[in-house]
Amino acid sequence: MATLFKDVKYNLNSLIQNIDLGTIGLPDIQRPFVWKDTKVRDLFDSLYKGYPVGYFLFWENANIDGVKGIGTDEKQKFANLLIVDGQQRLTSLYAVLKGQEVIRENYETARIIITFNPLEEKFEVPDAAIRKNPRYYQNISDLWQPNINIFKVIMDFVTNLKNHIEVSDELETKIQEAFMRLKNLENYPFSVLELSQEINEEQVADVFVRINSEGKALNQADFILTLMSVFWDEGRTNLENFCRDARKPTTTNATPFNYLIVPKPEQMLRASVGLAFRRARLQYIYSILRGKDLDTGLFSEERRELQFEKLKVAQKHALDIQHWHEFIKALKQAGYNNESFISSNNNILYSYVFFLIGRVDFKVDLFELKKLIAKWFFMCTITGRYTGSPETAMEMDLAKFRSITNAQEFIDELNTVIDSQLTNDFWSVTLPLDLATSSFRSPSLFAYYASLNILNALGLFSKLQVKELLESGLRANKSPLERHHLFPKAWLMRNGVTESRDYNQIANFALVEWSDNIAISDKEPKVYLSYYKERFDDAEYKQMEFWHALPTDWELMDYKTFLLERRKLIAEVVKVAYQKLN
Repeated sequence: MATLFKDVKYNLNSLIQNIDLGTIGLPDIQRPFVWKDTKVRDLFDSLYKGYPVGYFLFWENANIDGVKGIGTDEKQKFANLLIVDGQQRLTSLYAVLKGQEVIRENYETARIIITFNPLEEKFEVPDAAIRKNPRYYQNISDLWQPNINIFKVIMDFVTNLKNHIEVSDELETKIQEAFMRLKNLENYPFSVLELSQEINEEQVADVFVRINSEGKALNQADFILTLMSVFWDEGRTNLENFCRDARKPTTTNATPFNYLIVPKPEQMLRASVGLAFRRARLQYIYSILRGKDLDTGLFSEERRELQFEKLKVAQKHALDIQHWHEFIKALKQAGYNNESFISSNNNILYSYVFFLIGRVDFKVDLFELKKLIAKWFFMCTITGRYTGSPETAMEMDLAKFRSITNAQEFIDELNTVIDSQLTNDFWSVTLPLDLATSSFRSPSLFAYYASLNILNALGLFSKLQVKELLESGLRANKSPLERHHLFPKAWLMRNGVTESRDYNQIANFALVEWSDNIAISDKEPKVYLSYYKERFDDAEYKQMEFWHALPTDWELMDYKTFLLERRKLIAEVVKVAYQKLN
């Protein structure tokens, strides 16, 4: 039976030499990021012990554009063997044997340092203790550098070791053998399956998907990024550049950096796909971008080109810096000015899709659109709309917009969905019940904090606004605002409330400045409250009672009654804040 591959034998040194020459390259099917150093350590441990570490899959093709090389140096010539599977392993091996920088997941360059203990024949990622330990050779990369004298390395290591411990002849021999065994890893044999140059880019992508789906399953976003790498490498690069630039602020250029989300390429891809195709289930998009008609099941080269053109236009809008920052303003308008308030990034990315649809496709007035998206995001967050089965929920939402033809229909449809969720029963029944929790990551709690921002509320017992004290980017030894037990934990425990799920109910917390939190300590409310009330006149304190949902004479209530009443009042504060958005 004819096959589309051949089995070729390499040793590690010949693989490294071919990478150096540039004859082995990386078609951007996998990202040029290496594993965590601990995984690289385990890989070298397996090699040293003679264990099998898997095969590589290459593609024999000398005429492909957009091929990336491993590492960060320029290569001598274009690659004609392209890595389809095993890039992480081979990049890690290359980085260590060459001592060369590689590109990390945060888009920064770094070297991988692995140490070796020849006495115990053990590899480690160095920490402070290992760096001072004479039993460890500090960087195994040195052993494969040009003109290295392995015998001098061994002699110097043993000489230094003798300054710390007694080294017998037997131990010295063991050390010599361990170093030579490590050095000879460059002769470790590998099997490489080379795909024929007769197959095309799409077949290569399909093989990649099939192989990885049999082992570590890839999600549908990875599938689409695979296709982009083969058919539209520039688009994949633009996604990665956008996400890299979103990580760090700059004073010179416009960037997507913000304090609410650091997006990933697959997340921005979802935004592009949602705008282009009104689809959220990426399994459909993989088929669409391969040129498949979802109704007939037939593939077409012409259809694939048209669909990629559609994605290109959508991605240009999704990665537009101005669109991105106007959308971020809408989130802040909804009261979410701090990354710690975000319970799910899905709520952000899927809300961005609707922002783009409104702005790009229907030209909704920017002022009105930001107000609308602020309401939508607030609703999505407080109801957990995209937390359980996010793709299914978004697919259903987008289906409603496939027949929309103008801006007013778009606005009306979003408002209809919002109103169907935030009903009178939601405010009076559902939300108070949702607040009956001790989870500090509760969406209803974050919605309350966002509401305090919307209402320009002051911190409890403070003259400063919550949004000023909780602004993202502020860093100090103490948090400007801290969660304070209104009924202190120690006092509750002394009075029989001993379970953390009870004394840590979120209805028992309020935001106070750290200095007040320390001063209150474990005093009961009727002891400390009178002191802090003196900071404010009656009208000011009455307003503070509303913002912080404090029932009248709450300090005299029994604890369970206080929790029940405060949950209702918190829900009322959130409702008032939402109505202000409206």
